[in-house]
Amino acid sequence: MSGLRVHSFQSLGTLDGPGVRYVVFLQGCPLRCGCCHNPDTWDPDGGTVYAPADILARAERFRTYFGREGGVTLSGGEPLLQAEAAADFFSLCHEAGIHTCLDTSGCLWGDACDRLLSVTDRVLLDIKYTEDALYRAHVGCSLAAPLAFLAKLSLRGIPTTLRQVIIPGKNDTKENILRLKDIAAAHPCVDGVELLPFRKICQVKYDRMGLAFPFADIPEPTKAQMDALRAYL
Repeated sequence: MSGLRVHSFQSLGTLDGPGVRYVVFLQGCPLRCGCCHNPDTWDPDGGTVYAPADILARAERFRTYFGREGGVTLSGGEPLLQAEAAADFFSLCHEAGIHTCLDTSGCLWGDACDRLLSVTDRVLLDIKYTEDALYRAHVGCSLAAPLAFLAKLSLRGIPTTLRQVIIPGKNDTKENILRLKDIAAAHPCVDGVELLPFRKICQVKYDRMGLAFPFADIPEPTKAQMDALRAYL
C-alpha cells in the first residue's frame, strides 16, 4: 500500500463536503488555473508522505464531530494524480464506516481513478468555465476532460456537487450560468451547484514564491453580483 503525498490537513472543515469533514489536501497538480489559491500545492514532489493507515488514524480522532453527514475529504492539489493511494485510503475509510468525499477538477482518468470512484461516496467537481477556449487559456486542459469525468460519475450514480469560482470578466454572465445549469440538468448524479466568489487572499503565496498571480488585476465580485448569478440557478 503506497503512501499519499500530503500538503496539509484541516481537522474541522465545513466547506469541503457535507457536514464536518477531516480534509486532506494532497500535493501535486497538473493544472495552472489563473485563479488558483494554492500554488504551493503544484509541485508533485513537495509535501510529506503519509501511509493511508496513519491518515485514517488522524481522521478518527475527530470522528465524534462528523455526525451523520460528515467524514473525510481528499482535496488538493489534484487527488487524481495520486488515485491509487487515494483509493487505498478511501477503502480504509469505508472499512471504518467513514463517509468519503473527493474534491477534484476531473482532469485525469485511468484505471486507478476508476478504483478510486468505487470507494467514493460524494464528489465535488469543479467546472471552471463552460467554454472550451477559456478552459484552454486559463486552466491547462479542455472542457471535455471534466465533462467526461462527470459522465462517468453519472454512470456510477455518485452524488455530485458542481462548483464554479465566479471570476469577473471571465464567467460572470447569465449565459455562463445557464450553460452550467444545463450541464447539471443533463447529469442525474448532480444534486447541487455552488457558485463561489473569486478571492485574492492567495496573492501573498504568489509573492512569497516569486510567482506572478495571473488574475491579480481582476476585481473580486460583489455580493450583489453573486446573488444575481445565483438567482439564475
